[in-house]
Amino acid sequence: MNGAFADYKWAALVSDWTVFGEGFAHTVLVSGLALLLALLLGGFFGVLSSGSSKLAKGLARVYIESIQNTPLVIQVFFLYHALPHLGIMLPTFAVGVLGVGVYHGAYVSEVVRAGIQAVPRGQLEAAYSQGFSFWRAMRHIILPQAKRMAFPPLTNQAVSLIKNTSVLAMVAGGELMYQADSWSSSNLYYGPAYVATGILYIALCLPLATYARRLEEQTGVKG
Repeated sequence: MNGAFADYKWAALVSDWTVFGEGFAHTVLVSGLALLLALLLGGFFGVLSSGSSKLAKGLARVYIESIQNTPLVIQVFFLYHALPHLGIMLPTFAVGVLGVGVYHGAYVSEVVRAGIQAVPRGQLEAAYSQGFSFWRAMRHIILPQAKRMAFPPLTNQAVSLIKNTSVLAMVAGGELMYQADSWSSSNLYYGPAYVATGILYIALCLPLATYARRLEEQTGVKG
């Protein structure tokens, strides 16, 4: 076979498989930490959005709207190129975790808010009658019930988060797409590089996507 998928190009890829292995491991690590950050931010701002305080709701909306209505590429570009002008120097790994985590935190917060709103209002009122504060009621009564409704769309958010780590290639993030671009640009073997990269992304995302579909079938909640 000749052209973009010539046999010798595949042989070169097999010979240099560690390059893609390093990118895969880096993607897994960035994705895991970014997902943790997204869950923390999403849980916090999702609860704020569900409270009665207008100030808290306003702060949550500022975060959610500003993040959801700007591309992730611009946000990562700002973290990498603009923050140094403010005296803040972040390594590319931190840029990846922070950029992707903050971006998906805005979407997770909407999922959390929807899950909270699906819990009957009487549950919160009953908690207040027992002397619970708003945050204690959320932690012990509302969020455990909302979790069932929120889990399928949260799983889909995890799939999107993994794929969105690919934007870090633009700032030499070291993840899978960056390694594929670097390797293929040095030898012009783009065909095998992108096929292998796609397969590795499928290996990460397909199990989660399948799990999300099963949850949707069990709970009747769409992601």
